[in-house]
Amino acid sequence: MAESLTLSDLKLRTRESGVSARLLVQVEDCLKKESANGKPFYEMRFRDGTDSLLLRAWSDTPAYTAAENAHKGDCVELSGEFALNGPFGLDAKRWSFDRLDATAIEAMFAGTPDQRARLEQDTVIIQSAVKRIADPRLFQVCQLFLDEYGARFYRAAAARTYHHAWRGGLCRHVAQMILAAEALAGVYPALNRDLLVAGILFHDCGKLWESCPPEQGFDIPRTLTGELLGHISLGIEIVNAVWRKLDGGRAEWKELQPTSETVRLHLLHLIAAHHGQLEFGSPVEPKTPEAAALHYIDNLDAKMEMFAMAYAKSLEIAPGIFERLRPLPAPVVKPLPTFSGQ
Repeated sequence: MAESLTLSDLKLRTRESGVSARLLVQVEDCLKKESANGKPFYEMRFRDGTDSLLLRAWSDTPAYTAAENAHKGDCVELSGEFALNGPFGLDAKRWSFDRLDATAIEAMFAGTPDQRARLEQDTVIIQSAVKRIADPRLFQVCQLFLDEYGARFYRAAAARTYHHAWRGGLCRHVAQMILAAEALAGVYPALNRDLLVAGILFHDCGKLWESCPPEQGFDIPRTLTGELLGHISLGIEIVNAVWRKLDGGRAEWKELQPTSETVRLHLLHLIAAHHGQLEFGSPVEPKTPEAAALHYIDNLDAKMEMFAMAYAKSLEIAPGIFERLRPLPAPVVKPLPTFSGQ
């Protein structure tokens, strides 16, 4: 019987041998084309929460009939015999697909058991860190943001291509950054932990409108808002909007030091400076210890994810050496195993 796999698992398994598999996926594109000799085919791209797959349904195969009635956004079970086809990548034989019912669609977007467990773990990391924020202003701003935009936050991607570029990727990215920040705050006690955690939560919050899949979708659509403003500008606007909604709590804030206006400006600076350099899109460079720490934590977590992606997706071009995955500067090399210390 064909195994039920995710697309990323399928690509890993086919490195060794062909695999007969079933996959729960969404149709991202379905385009009718003709080969050079006039033979019609459909070029179909499927996507799940881990990766995408391009297949061609030729006119003399059963998949062609199914493709004629397929539409972008359809949720289907894809089945077939999958194998690497030399330099052309992953291909399939005797493949077909059938539409999923409503129950199966809901289960697909909820993720695999492993994905659901990891999302729950990441959610606990983020929510627990917010609850430990001692400054009442930063705590209330963070909590109101999660209360109002949590559903969108937990499904947003952290990027479109380079890192954490998948449904739920932003949550993973933020959770990992918070863990790194907690560790660094122990090494550098002068860092304002409350401000750093709040800045990490908000640094990419503009991605909720720049790289967020729909409620029932894996594709990351482009939006006019995201294209015209970008996530840094949007993030600053979101924090200001949430801050203004807390007018009722401001009477409690008046006697606090530093002043609430100063705290707001420092939080906005973390969002504005998190890319680190003007040429990378930040309107200002980091000018506080927390802004510098956030930038390096953000960059480190992105790079670690890129290495993981390279090992999982890139071809091994020599023993222990994998094809370069942009924007990493060179081919990556398999790391040493963990030492036992003996």
